[in-house]
Amino acid sequence: MRPLRLLGGLLLVLVMVAAAVPLATHLTPAVLAVVDPQPSVPPPVPPALQVPPTAVAVPDVVTPLSVSAPAPDPAVLGPQLDEALQIPGAGSFAGTVVDSADGQVLYARDAGRLQPPASNIKLFTAVAAMTYARPGQTLATSVLTSDDAPGALYLHGGGDVLLGSGLSDPGAVVGRAGLGTLAAATAAALPDGSGPYTVHLDDTFFVGGTLSPTWAEGDVESGEVAPLHALAINSAWLEEGRSGGPRSQDAALDAARTFAAALVPAAAERGITVRPDVQRHPAPEGASALAAVHSAPLAEQMRHMLEISDNYLAEALARVAAAESGRPASFGGATDALAAAAARLGVPGEGLTIGDAAGLSVRNAVSPAQLAALVRGTTTSDEPGLAAVARSLPIAGLTGTLATRFAADDGPAAGGAGTVRAKTGTLNAVTGLTGHVVTADGRLLVFSFLAAGLDGTTAEARDAADRAAALLAGCGCR
Repeated sequence: MRPLRLLGGLLLVLVMVAAAVPLATHLTPAVLAVVDPQPSVPPPVPPALQVPPTAVAVPDVVTPLSVSAPAPDPAVLGPQLDEALQIPGAGSFAGTVVDSADGQVLYARDAGRLQPPASNIKLFTAVAAMTYARPGQTLATSVLTSDDAPGALYLHGGGDVLLGSGLSDPGAVVGRAGLGTLAAATAAALPDGSGPYTVHLDDTFFVGGTLSPTWAEGDVESGEVAPLHALAINSAWLEEGRSGGPRSQDAALDAARTFAAALVPAAAERGITVRPDVQRHPAPEGASALAAVHSAPLAEQMRHMLEISDNYLAEALARVAAAESGRPASFGGATDALAAAAARLGVPGEGLTIGDAAGLSVRNAVSPAQLAALVRGTTTSDEPGLAAVARSLPIAGLTGTLATRFAADDGPAAGGAGTVRAKTGTLNAVTGLTGHVVTADGRLLVFSFLAAGLDGTTAEARDAADRAAALLAGCGCR
């Protein structure tokens, strides 16, 4: 029996050892990690070149170009552009290509032909805004008071037509100045328990007519433009946050009512009485500011105007430019300011007729040569504001009105994506594309292609202009 007991004990020991080995294998590292922790090893970091991008980088600054970069040969470039600019059907192109560095004309096809440039006229607006106003300048929307009119609060528009209805948004262009913030600041500045107060709208900064007699009624009815006032919410579009659709027919009064609706409850919290109705009345001379909110800098507004081709904002910026130049903030003062700023930049004035700042006027008459001279002036200027105009044009395939053009499935035009920067413009019978592009050889060229006489061929003409601009981007052309 004793040998059997010894054998049984030995078997029991062997079973316990067999069970202990895998258990020790699993538990020992955990015990050691607590007793003697090892230094942590950071996870491997992949090289930057192996990290996939999360968004498309939008270039904002053109890198320095070599002054020795070769320019295209006009004899080679001309036939290629002539072919690219062919339109199957009604209409024809006029156009020009100019070397930005030395001004040499590399291509000219009826370059002096005067015609409506559509929204290409906004290039003149941008130049005027940056000629007569500072890039960092802001526009104040303020509440004024006067000892001569106790109980009156004057909402004074200073030209900001990109107001927001709510709180100011410091990171935005549209809504940088909010009427809700202005209402809160106004209520805080009034004595507790005071009142009653009446809100008066003072939109006298812009003078003269609010609608140009050279605009088509259909453009006003469709919301392409609207009666112009010195303050507006979101460029007078009725639906805040949109950039299209119907616009207010009295944007200043609508803004004043929005302000009053915010001021009444803000003032009531401090026992202040404000009547909800709004009356239109200019502030007395010498009225002082009680509160104010400020717009985005004019350079940012100018860029926004060019990118989305906002007609209402263009007209407002033109009137601000007129006022800064010492002219009346009217339609006439604005168009005079645009022409004067262009002349200052060296644009030839023969035949140039500017009827508005948006490009809707039937009086507008501009040639590709004049547009190219204007853009070349911005690409060579040492003035920060004018240089900002060249940097603010929409980028092919990426931003603004060019975001959906020069796409991968656009054939020859796709080669201009990310390289062409230009202002678009289209009316019923005309279309245009004016801007600048760096060639494959690193030469900066300025171009303007304007088509007229279109009849059901607008899409074809736009495609042709895109092809021509893309051809320049890929050019050696020697």
